[in-house]
Amino acid sequence: MRGAEHGATVRAFLLKHPMSSQFVPVDWPQASPPLTIAVHSEGDTVVSRTLRDSGAWEPFESALIWDSLGCGDVFLDVGANLGYFSLLAAQKVGQSGCVYAFEPDPSNAELLMRSAARNGLVEQIQLQQAALAEHEGEGRLHLSADNFGDHQLFPADASRQSVPIALVQGDTFFVDVAALPNLVKVDTQGSEYHVILGLMSTLHRLQAPRLLIELTPFSLREAGVSGRMFIELLAQLGLMFWIVDHIEHRLVPSTEAELALWCDNVDAVQGDQGFMNIFLGAPPGNWQQQGANYHPPHA
Repeated sequence: MRGAEHGATVRAFLLKHPMSSQFVPVDWPQASPPLTIAVHSEGDTVVSRTLRDSGAWEPFESALIWDSLGCGDVFLDVGANLGYFSLLAAQKVGQSGCVYAFEPDPSNAELLMRSAARNGLVEQIQLQQAALAEHEGEGRLHLSADNFGDHQLFPADASRQSVPIALVQGDTFFVDVAALPNLVKVDTQGSEYHVILGLMSTLHRLQAPRLLIELTPFSLREAGVSGRMFIELLAQLGLMFWIVDHIEHRLVPSTEAELALWCDNVDAVQGDQGFMNIFLGAPPGNWQQQGANYHPPHA
């Protein structure tokens, strides 16, 4: 489904499901000028509610993204949701940089663009209302009724309502793009393996890539793969693995073997939906090294 047909379907969905939204200030002191973000006023009990209450989302990961980017860099935000990380990145990379934000959900994508316009970042943020995938084509996004950051291509609950979406292969998207991403963030509720598989040629073209990825073995199994398979795929990039410890605010060095074993242990417990964020590549240069762990100067 492409072009006018896809647009008509999205417009019909939005008319049937009108959004109640509001702008809230983003609590990120480094932002200059201060940022605001459009959030759902009701229905979304996780990301929107957190932003309404605190103005921040995953502050440690936010610091990692902020410090990994510089003026003129390119950020790829896969599963951009409301665009919180995209907004931070767009301001950090400046007018000479770029953010490619992939968000297939019509309502989230609409709010992301409202935020980009409100903050004067329309030129920096290139929104693709589609899901990155292993192959080009069409798919269906299965919607969560109360967590608008938990829409899934491979749902554990088959009773979810779904909407048609476009699927885009990352390597196809970047084949004619001159500026390749310096930092890639992937949080797609189980389809991370398929995202990376469709992006591998591009990732191998990068000189010093950095990746921030959510690792949830349960969701990966729903997508027909496993956490171990995903770690083995990522290991082909030849990058260092780090566990993102957002409790102690540090990056903990890890290995392919350690992470694969952790995934196996999670898979061994029926219904275990344990997850972690992992970082691949060299930590930002301005982070201070303390022993084997990296701590950011802010978070």
